[in-house]
Amino acid sequence: MPRLVSLNVGLPREIVWQGRTVRTAIWKEPVQGRRMARRLNIDGDGQGDLAGHGGEHRAVFVYQIDSYRHWEDHLGRADFVPGQFGENFTVDGLPDDEVRIGDRYQVGGALFEVSQPRVTCYRVGIRMNEPQMPALLVSHDRPGFYFRVLEEGEVGAGDEIVRVAEGPAGMTVAGTNALLYKPAHPQDKLEQALRAPALSAGWRRSFEALLEQGRKPGATAGNAGLRGSAMTKPAWDGFRALKVTDKVRETGAVTSLRLESRDGQSLPEGAPGQFIVLRLLPAHDRPALLRSYSLSGGPGEASYRVSVKREAGGMAGAYVADEVRPGDVIEASAPRGAFTLQTNGDAPIVLLSAGIGATPVLAMLLALAAAKSPRQVWWLYGARNRSEHPFLEEARKALEALPNARSHICYSAPEPGDRPGVDFDARGRLSVAALGRLGAPPDADFYLCGPQGFLADFSTGLAGFAGSKSRIYAETFGATASLTPGVVASLPKAPHPLAGPAGAGPLVSFARSGLSVRWRPPFQSLLELAEACDVPVRWACRSGVCHTCETGLVAGSVVYRPDPIEPPAAGDLLICCSAPQGDVSLDL
Repeated sequence: MPRLVSLNVGLPREIVWQGRTVRTAIWKEPVQGRRMARRLNIDGDGQGDLAGHGGEHRAVFVYQIDSYRHWEDHLGRADFVPGQFGENFTVDGLPDDEVRIGDRYQVGGALFEVSQPRVTCYRVGIRMNEPQMPALLVSHDRPGFYFRVLEEGEVGAGDEIVRVAEGPAGMTVAGTNALLYKPAHPQDKLEQALRAPALSAGWRRSFEALLEQGRKPGATAGNAGLRGSAMTKPAWDGFRALKVTDKVRETGAVTSLRLESRDGQSLPEGAPGQFIVLRLLPAHDRPALLRSYSLSGGPGEASYRVSVKREAGGMAGAYVADEVRPGDVIEASAPRGAFTLQTNGDAPIVLLSAGIGATPVLAMLLALAAAKSPRQVWWLYGARNRSEHPFLEEARKALEALPNARSHICYSAPEPGDRPGVDFDARGRLSVAALGRLGAPPDADFYLCGPQGFLADFSTGLAGFAGSKSRIYAETFGATASLTPGVVASLPKAPHPLAGPAGAGPLVSFARSGLSVRWRPPFQSLLELAEACDVPVRWACRSGVCHTCETGLVAGSVVYRPDPIEPPAAGDLLICCSAPQGDVSLDL
C-alpha cells in the first residue's frame, strides 16, 4: 500500500544566486504531526513564484522515494533529505510511470486528484546544486506530479494513500510529461491526453498547440506546445543582398523602402505581421547596424516594403532617411516572426496601433482588403497629428474595400489645419475605455503594435475587456520584456558592451538591442553573455527543456552544450545552452 513518508512545507525565502536575489520556496522541511491540506496549499506552505507554481492545479507537489534512490545512484550522492526536490509529499509508491492524470487518492482526511506533471525550472537545480537537474528530471522520466485538492482535510506522515478513482484517459504522468517535452508528439496520444478532464489548463493549451502544429502544412520542427505557436522555416538562412528600388517619404519622420531581388525574381512572400532584419553599413570603417523592421506592404507583391521612423539620435533611421538611395544594395534576413494574422475562423478583427506601430497591422489590413474578407474589421489608430500620420490614404482605401470595416483615428495633439471627422475622429489617445464606447466586439481577435506604454496599457486593459488572453496578439518594436522567474526585480539597465578589451572571439549581434559584442570566456552560453550585457532575455529552466529562451537565429550557427531535450524550430536557437560557432546574429 502506498504511504506518505514525509510531509514537507516551506515558505518563500530570498537567496543570493549568481549575483542576483531569487525568491523561492524550493526548500521544504519535514513537519511533525498533522496539517490541513487546503485548496491552494498545505498549512505552513507557500510558493515564491505564483506565475509558475502554485494555484488550484498545483496545490501539492508529490515525489517518490524510489526516485530518491535513482538519483542517489545516478549522481553518486548520499546527502538527500526529505523535501530535497521541493515536494510537499515524499511518498513510497505512486511511480510516475504508473500514476495517471485524473487518478484520485484519499490521503488522511483529504481527497486529491492528479492534475499535471511537474513543470521543471532552474530552482530545482539551485536546490540540488546541479544546474542540469531540470533536464535530467525530464530525460529520466522522473518529474513528479501535482495534486489538486478536491476535499480539504488533515494529512500527516504515515498516512496510507488509497486510490479511489482511476484517470479516464489512461495517460501516465511520465507519458504526459514526455509527450510535451520529448521530440515525439503523436497525434493520437495528444488527443488521448486531452480527454483527461483533470489535466490543467496550461498543459491542455500546450497539447492543443501541438495538435494544431501537426495539422498545419509547412510547420517546421520545434515544439509549438512550448513556444506557443507553430513556426515555418525562414525562406533563407542569414542575410541576402536586396536592391532598393524605391524610396518614399511617408511623413517627415517615416521613410519607406522598397526592396527587390537583385536578379529580378519574386521574393518569398512574408506573412502579414512578420518582420525582416536589415544589416545596414553606414560606413565601411564602422560596425554594421542590425535593425528589425516589420513588412508594411500588401500580399502578392514581388518585393518587400519596410517603413522606418527616424528617432532622435537614432543612427539607423537617420541613415535610411538621409543616405540610402534607389539602386543601393542592403542585406536583409528572410521574413520571420510569430506575430501574424490568423486567417481561420470568422471572429471580428481589431487592429490597434499607434505611431510607427501601424506597419505590421497595416500589412494585415492590406491582406484582408485584398481578400475582400467578410469579417468585421476595426482599424483603430493613434498619432499626434496629420503631419505624423503615415499611410492615411492607403489605409482608408483598404478599408473601403472591406464590406464590414470600421475606423477610428485619434490625434493626441492635432494641429490647427487638421480636420475633425476627415483626418481624425477624436482628440486624445486611444484607450480600452474608448473600445467600449465605440462598441468594439469583446469576442474579436485583437492585434496590437505601438510604443511600450501603449502596449502595456492595452495588454492589461484588454485582458479584462476581451475576457480571453488567447485572442490578444502583440508585437514589440525593440527588445521584448525580460522574463526571469523568481528573480527579485532591480532597476533596468540599457544594453551595453562588456567591460575590458573586446577580444577576438566570434561577434554576437543582438539585433533588437542594437548591440554587437565579442564572445569570450568564461561565458558558457549565449544567455550568460546576454545577461552580462543587460540584454533583455526570457528563460525558465536554463537547461534546454522549456524553450522559454527560444530566440530567432537570424544568421550564423551555434553548438549546444548540452543538447536540448528537443531542438528548437528551424531558424531558432535556445540561448540557455548554446555557444556561437563563428559570428551570429540573434533576434534579441
